[in-house]
Amino acid sequence: MTRALVFDCDGVLADTERDGHLPAFNQTFEHFDLPVRWSQDDYAEVLRIGGGKERLASLLTPEFVERAGLPTDPEEQRALVAEWHAEKTRRYTAMVRDGVMPGRPGIARIVHEAHDAGWLLAVASTSAEASVRAVLEHAVGEDAAGWFAVFAGDVVPRKKPAPDVYELALRELGVTAADAVVVEDSANGLRAALGAGLTTVVTVSSYTADEDFTGAALVVDRLGDLPDEPAHVLADPHHVAVPGQVTLDTLTQLPTGGRR
Repeated sequence: MTRALVFDCDGVLADTERDGHLPAFNQTFEHFDLPVRWSQDDYAEVLRIGGGKERLASLLTPEFVERAGLPTDPEEQRALVAEWHAEKTRRYTAMVRDGVMPGRPGIARIVHEAHDAGWLLAVASTSAEASVRAVLEHAVGEDAAGWFAVFAGDVVPRKKPAPDVYELALRELGVTAADAVVVEDSANGLRAALGAGLTTVVTVSSYTADEDFTGAALVVDRLGDLPDEPAHVLADPHHVAVPGQVTLDTLTQLPTGGRR
């Protein structure tokens, strides 16, 4: 039996939203002389929208278009959003490669545990593939990043909370939902994983700690690295053992897919 461990990217591999995506969006707005800057509170609301292009497109209200002197033609607007998103992705990936955002505690450890045990590894994210690969390499190292399949960006038409990216990952990895575990950090991501029938561990991040994680198999503040950065359990409906860090053994204790 082949098992798979699938990670979201932003907030899971690294706490990227506050220190990476938000400043990259605002730098992009400044670069294009757009009359908008997102505060942290603004961005918390924007994060309810899945996907960077979709978040940028949400700006294009009639009022904003008029104020910014933007075209009203839908095709021209789509081209503008694509240009903005490419610039934002360039700025964001440069931040990642400069080491601004370290990998979250426990990510590199559990990746090596899973690889050594023969598990398949993947990332399933709504972010642009270039951004995802940059974060992945920084979080786990260039060699370990090569162990991963990456499903990202516009690889599916509907983004989280739709289950499409997880359903694609299962098909491409050749495993069933019963043989996979997902690590997410947001309610949207959790809904996407549950919609694909996947058992999900949630590691809350800076923007998601107060969200509703009903349905998660386990909720922790981090995967943990002992002794300096232990994991703290926030919800444990299946009463699994978390001895200061979430391990591969922890994941195998969780009921998955059809095995309940």
